[in-house]
Amino acid sequence: MEEKYFIVSLEKNPLITMRVMPGHFTNSIAHVTHYLDLSMMKSNAMVARDVARELAIPYFSSTMVDTIVCMERTDVIGAYLAEELVQDGALAINSGGEIYVVTPISNNLGNLSFQSSMIEHIMNRNILLLTTSISSGRTLDSALDCISYYGGNIVGISVLFMVEDSDTDHKVHALFTSGDVPNYSSYSTRECDLCKSGQRLDALISSEGYTRI
Repeated sequence: MEEKYFIVSLEKNPLITMRVMPGHFTNSIAHVTHYLDLSMMKSNAMVARDVARELAIPYFSSTMVDTIVCMERTDVIGAYLAEELVQDGALAINSGGEIYVVTPISNNLGNLSFQSSMIEHIMNRNILLLTTSISSGRTLDSALDCISYYGGNIVGISVLFMVEDSDTDHKVHALFTSGDVPNYSSYSTRECDLCKSGQRLDALISSEGYTRI
């Protein structure tokens, strides 16, 4: 499958890219026509710093942030994002402040929580939520419910990739969208056009990668 990859670059900064593989893929809730490899943005320090600079733009001069909650291994980006937001500058609303970078934990049922030592950075704090992707909105809702339970105040949501018709009422700042991937489609598992046409599944996908089927 790997030979099918093509590259999609961010127009404003071609250094920021995602590898895209066409095919027939499934996650826990949907079937999709493309697997998106976002690992370079999350694990390459130079790229992660550039990603953080782009993600900081909507908040830099307007949004007070106390804590960045990082989902799906976005903590490297989150650290650079905090650095961007607290830098000196007349327009930097968080200039000179402190921003904590926190990752929730998940039990074997997928329920999210925060370590007791981290709750003070959530309760009554302004929270910026950072995650890898949003499609159905279920992962987003789970994270928002967790933050709300611990008394956090959501002031922003940023994501590396978002399906344009995602089922969410929240304003989301996305680096890439499904509109950047030619012919991208997402289907419910029972209404998948690829299944109806007889195309076999290629792999099971998650934020961690993919497993061939």
